[in-house]
Amino acid sequence: MSGDVLEIANGVAVAAYVVAALLFILSLAGLSKHETARRGNTFGIVGMAIALAATGWLVVAGLWGQPQSTLGLALLGGAVVVGATIGLWRARVVEMTGMPQLIALFHSFVGLAAVLVGWNGALADTHLAPELVGIHDGEVAIGIFIGAVTFTGSIVAFLKLSARISSKPLMLPGKNALNLGALVVFAGLTAWYVIAPSVGILVAITVLALALGWHLVASIGGGDMPVVVSMLNSYSGWAAAAAGFLLNNDLLIVTGALVGSSGAYLSYIMCKAMNRSFISVIAGGFGIEAPKGGDEETGEHREIDAGAAADMLLNASSVVITPGYGMAVAQAQYPVADLVARLRARGIEVRFGIHPVAGRLPGHMNVLLAEAKVPYDIVLEMDEINDDFASTSVVLVIGANDTVNPAAAEDPGSPIAGMPVLRVWEADNVIVFKRSMASGYAGVANPLFWRDNTQMLFGDAKERVEDIVRELT
Repeated sequence: MSGDVLEIANGVAVAAYVVAALLFILSLAGLSKHETARRGNTFGIVGMAIALAATGWLVVAGLWGQPQSTLGLALLGGAVVVGATIGLWRARVVEMTGMPQLIALFHSFVGLAAVLVGWNGALADTHLAPELVGIHDGEVAIGIFIGAVTFTGSIVAFLKLSARISSKPLMLPGKNALNLGALVVFAGLTAWYVIAPSVGILVAITVLALALGWHLVASIGGGDMPVVVSMLNSYSGWAAAAAGFLLNNDLLIVTGALVGSSGAYLSYIMCKAMNRSFISVIAGGFGIEAPKGGDEETGEHREIDAGAAADMLLNASSVVITPGYGMAVAQAQYPVADLVARLRARGIEVRFGIHPVAGRLPGHMNVLLAEAKVPYDIVLEMDEINDDFASTSVVLVIGANDTVNPAAAEDPGSPIAGMPVLRVWEADNVIVFKRSMASGYAGVANPLFWRDNTQMLFGDAKERVEDIVRELT
């Protein structure tokens, strides 16, 4: 294409990028509330479609008529087809229980892409003005570092969330010093690379970042993985922004900054909800291993069957359901929604109490309940429901464990001490749906199971809820 046509194509692409950026902002705003989440998701999809179309058009305009343009366009088209096929396939087959590890895996792709873009920026002949060479080299080093940390950190998160490796935190001697030392070495290597660029220095930066990303997430325990997913989401955003600077792509910079800042803020909110230090999270500095014996019973529990549970619910004036990851695993959200509808039809007040880190992904429980058509107005956050437990007749704890553990509030020596939890034990009666008496994902024993007002309903959560529903008919 002629230079004039290419200039026009560039102008159209820039205008499309502005529209896409606005749609991404509207998407984030929409996703902040249940009622507008679907609309927000639609805004995001449309914005990404516009961004992809504009970028593709710009690339075609730049390659058209150039030597080997056919090969370049074929590679571009092939990459789009392969990526779209894999994305559609995974979206169709993934269960909600597998969503956290899938998102972690997606974050690793963003990190890897940033590393490759950085290396391309280092090896390509960019014809920069002399005064911009140092800035470009700094961008390369920082982009590769952030991308590599995101890549290996996300891989470790994926392995932990999918139970391919132990969820326990890695407790290397002086782990905080190792992390801080890695940052100091990175700063030195970056300065060296800016002064005297070489492939050897860039290899050292890449290897250092890969090791740091692995150690950061490996040092965090399983109970804190929801925060890790949010944190890696932020890292992937900054990696994308860094790639945007290297590619001189304004939309990638804006999109990366939106994802990075929103992910960081979400991580901060979750840390506050868990009484964790935000700085320690992003530095991989927390994750205390549970003491030995955490899986052993330390009291006597009482059991209840579905018939007795149904009778207790029928005689209740108010019921609160606190779901956890176990409900997602059992796919019990649909019979739970049926149970709620039947109880409300009898004039019994039913509400849900959602802990900020219920499940293994921020907002995981909210999505599951919305999927089952549970009314938004009875799904309450922890701060909205906690003071009401003392006046609640029955609490159903379905697949939750660490988020309802009284040890967090009563045992200063507990690994989760100080973490705000749902105070379900204050209710008149508590029914805990569990497969066994094993401890939760954090590996901490839960004294709720042995409280005088607690009864255990063992078995698959979906089957037990269905049994209760049958008793109510």
